[in-house]
Order: sequence, then C-alpha cells, then structure tokens
Amino acid sequence: MEIEMDPPLNVLGGELQPCSHDPVTGFYRDGCCNTGPDDVGSHTVCIEASQDFLQYSRFRGNDLSTPMLDYGFPGVKPGERWCLCAARWLEAFEQGMAPKVFLQSTHQRALDIVPLEKLKQYALDLN
Repeated sequence: MEIEMDPPLNVLGGELQPCSHDPVTGFYRDGCCNTGPDDVGSHTVCIEASQDFLQYSRFRGNDLSTPMLDYGFPGVKPGERWCLCAARWLEAFEQGMAPKVFLQSTHQRALDIVPLEKLKQYALDLN
C-alpha cells in the first residue's frame, strides 16, 4: 500500500529538511514533518522541546515526555526535536509557551493553521 503524502516543502518554500531521527519523529515516523490526508492532527511543526513546553503540553493533555515503549515511543526530552501538531503549537504560542521551531524542517501545510510571522518569531534557523 502506497502512502499518500503532500509534497515535502517547508514553510520557506524549499525542500523539507529532516526534523529528528533520534527520537524518530513525524506522523509517518520518517524523521520529517511530512503530512498527508491521514494526518488529521497536522504534525507539521518541527520544534526543539524545552522543559517548560513539555510540562505545559502534559498539563494540556498531550504528554510527550513519558515513554510509551509499547508503542515504540521513547518520550521527548528537553533539547530534542519533534514534529508537533500545528494547532498545539499555536495554542502554546497564544499562552506564551511556544517552543522554538526549525523553519526548514516545518512543513508548509503548517501555514494552514499558523501564520509564518508567528513561526518566524520562534525560529532557530532563520538567517
């Protein structure tokens, strides 16, 4: 069965760069924030997790830091990269808790939910 994915382009219009292979991230667990019709959560924003954000996310019901080894999920630690749902990033932004992002590794479909100017405010890879 072939997986249907959107073109791998980032929010800057270039080729989507990998987000993380350790831990392996992405809706498709390919290390990139690729997306497609099956990704209803739009796991498209490549973040660098901070302790504050991980605590915030756990408080909001999305525990990213606790390992769930039955699902092959090692848990995300501060300083690691992860493909986050665009709506969750926007929610964190609105609460002053948004994690830093890597624009070259953030899929252009994130722009359906998050304005580029907001992402740029938290970019770690903006020249």
